[in-house]
Amino acid sequence: MVKEDKQTWKSNYFIKIAQLLNEYPKCFIVNADNVGSKQMQQIRAALRKTAVILMGKNTMMRKAIRGQMDQNPALEKLLPYIVGNVGLVFTKEDLGDVRELLLQNKKKAPARAGAVAPCNVVVPKQATTLGPEKTSFFQALQITTKITKGCIEILNDVNLIAEGDKVGASEATLLNMLNISPFSYGLVIEWVYDSGSVFAPMILDIKDEDLLERFMMGVRNVAAISLEIGYPTAASAPHSIVNGFKNLLAVAVETDITFAEAERTKEYLKDPSKFATAAAPAAAPAAAAGKPEKKEEEKKEESEESDDDMGFGLFD
Repeated sequence: MVKEDKQTWKSNYFIKIAQLLNEYPKCFIVNADNVGSKQMQQIRAALRKTAVILMGKNTMMRKAIRGQMDQNPALEKLLPYIVGNVGLVFTKEDLGDVRELLLQNKKKAPARAGAVAPCNVVVPKQATTLGPEKTSFFQALQITTKITKGCIEILNDVNLIAEGDKVGASEATLLNMLNISPFSYGLVIEWVYDSGSVFAPMILDIKDEDLLERFMMGVRNVAAISLEIGYPTAASAPHSIVNGFKNLLAVAVETDITFAEAERTKEYLKDPSKFATAAAPAAAPAAAAGKPEKKEEEKKEESEESDDDMGFGLFD
């Protein structure tokens, strides 16, 4: 009876993964280390109607993927990444939005001896509630302290654990005594699968503006090389036309040869005063703005003179 149930469960699992592989063109390959069953349930609830999480034994997942390769040969690219405690998160939505949901569903956890630190751990300087009897413990970890009001005070920030290092028993005990939970655990995205392509999750950080900037940089490089070697391309043609026009304009200015586009330039060079007439309209508003001030000054001077004369003429 137990064997039959297990066979039924395996059959249903293969049917489910086959449906997901056929229905969803995109998925995340996620690492589920340090993720408990309760947290996994919370993550599933947060991703409901957005993504589907599939966990299982690696051998079963590989077997199910191989069974679908006849219909979709691109699935073969998933096989090298089904290693370790991994699962698949299938989605039809925007990969960036689903990634944000996965990042939001992380849970703080205390440091455990023997665990690999996923980030740097810094103990800030602080006044603890620990008594003086713990001083020797801090000295063993080379942490500078002093006694303040009967409690141990950490004088400086301490870089306790570096990213990638294993957490020691002393470090774990210290962090637990200080009630510090330095780590956050959740589903960690290791690889992204999208319509037959597998790439690192950092690719999702690339924005449209970054792509446009890289494209324009390539266009500039092509144009520069084309101009240097004299090989015309679509990127260099506008520059070649502008440079050619500049050369024609220079020849027309130095000789009697003329053409419609050069006449205006030659006219200006013959009569530089036209530059002043062109600039006059721009200067007019500034001059107009200065007139009221002059008028006000003249009125003040007239009023002062009338006050001095007291309203009488010199020979009255």
